[in-house]
Amino acid sequence: MQRNATQLLAGSMFIVLILAASATPQASNPLLPAPQGFDAKRDDIARGKVDLVSYESKTVGVKRSANIYTPPGYAKDVKYPVLYLLHGIGGDENEWLKGGAANVILDNLYADKKAVPMIVVLPNGRAATDVTAKTPFNKQSQAFATFENDLLKDLIPFVETRYSVKVDREQRALFGLSMGGGQSLNFGLKNLDTFAWVGGFSSAPNTMPAAKLVKDPAETAKNLRLLWVSCGDTDGLMKISKTFHETLDEKDISHIWHIDSGGHTFPVWKNDLYLVAQRLFR
Repeated sequence: MQRNATQLLAGSMFIVLILAASATPQASNPLLPAPQGFDAKRDDIARGKVDLVSYESKTVGVKRSANIYTPPGYAKDVKYPVLYLLHGIGGDENEWLKGGAANVILDNLYADKKAVPMIVVLPNGRAATDVTAKTPFNKQSQAFATFENDLLKDLIPFVETRYSVKVDREQRALFGLSMGGGQSLNFGLKNLDTFAWVGGFSSAPNTMPAAKLVKDPAETAKNLRLLWVSCGDTDGLMKISKTFHETLDEKDISHIWHIDSGGHTFPVWKNDLYLVAQRLFR
């Protein structure tokens, strides 16, 4: 009797484990996480430079700010690809520097010769004069949507006249976290004449359904060099990214589906940046 009860208990535990595993989203080809210290400033390496710039936004009607990172050894006689890296709903042009250590991560990658030197543009993703990070979240959506026009017609032209950059679509990338992840997928996939490298980290509810963004799967697949969708395994917004990934699979769109360990937090997004930066512009 005791033996039967033990077997029954073991069998029940096995079933629970199977159910738990099936309920947890799985990445098809798990990527190794960043090594310890990847986001820590090192004293013995060359560093890039971060400049706070102002550009004229015809979309908004005022001058707007952005941080621009140039890699170590930046030279005006060399042309560089550009990554546009977007923040979340609670951040601004400083979020990726303060919370995400983006410049430190990139400096370390360059020191280890793991990434192609690139310029990184960190804009304010709200295109409005009266909306800030302190504005109630439910009143920010339109400003984030309007940024598409500001990005395409104001910011990119400014960057391409001020900095020594390559100007074809295969030399531009658009990535972001949370609300910025939704923007990146929305704007990037709708403007494949401008971007060839697109991705969202833990994308927020502003993310449009993949079926609406991908009207012609064959054309989309042909024009993308990289499409990245990722999320933390305990993130409450997992369903958004998982559904997006599943639709891409259904449409046979090649992409990387990556699941990090963690929630809706910067440790996840820093790891994403570390992994993505090494894949860009190769």
